[in-house]
Amino acid sequence: MLVPDENGKRSLDGRPERIRQTCEEALKRLKTDFIDLYYLHRYDKKVPLEDSVGAMADLVAAGKIGAIGLSEVSASTFRRAHAVHPVSAVQTEYSLWTRNADIAVIDACAELGADVVAFSPLGRGYLTGALTDVTSLGPEDIRRRIPRFSEENYAKNLLLLEPLKQVANNHNVSMAEVALAWVLQRAKHIIAIPGTSSETHLKANFNAQSVSLSDSEWQLLNQAINDEKVHGPRYSQAAQSDVDTEQFA
Repeated sequence: MLVPDENGKRSLDGRPERIRQTCEEALKRLKTDFIDLYYLHRYDKKVPLEDSVGAMADLVAAGKIGAIGLSEVSASTFRRAHAVHPVSAVQTEYSLWTRNADIAVIDACAELGADVVAFSPLGRGYLTGALTDVTSLGPEDIRRRIPRFSEENYAKNLLLLEPLKQVANNHNVSMAEVALAWVLQRAKHIIAIPGTSSETHLKANFNAQSVSLSDSEWQLLNQAINDEKVHGPRYSQAAQSDVDTEQFA
């Protein structure tokens, strides 16, 4: 779990007692006695994974949660967790410009019957085409600390968007809808969870389900924007320490 201290700084804590405490606190905040899907949002390597997942399995047995989810883990970590208790969902960043999950996680989830929950499927706004000037980002915007959004890197990344714009024009939809359609067509067990800040965005995101990309369009996008062509890593070196370092292998 990522637990904030009194100053708001978050740290990893995967101890069974913390997992149980966090669940009880969540139940109280939500005013419910049952959580459908409960995530271990980060793997705390100071604690045996089997202990963390075992605590979550106990919560399932106690009727407090319905299913277990993991976030930002490698395929090997996912398999270890699944051996303790079935894992229903693995949340990971996945989009045209973040493909780490292609290495092994997506296939491992298909094999063991878990869904892939793709967060930031619009590349934190990059794939919408709406963000053209990163200097307009507020001082507290998380993108200020992501190397891909530095002025130098982002200017180069913007040049990769032309094929996405062309496909969107062909379908008379937004670039965001096409980017989401690409994620959804990657595999049937992928669920995209784009951030939605307005009713207009909500409608567009929902409409992405009806956008059918041809094989040639899918491949065009696949080749136009990918990890090899994108400038800058997805996290700074400091932030990367919170992610499973064997990420997606």
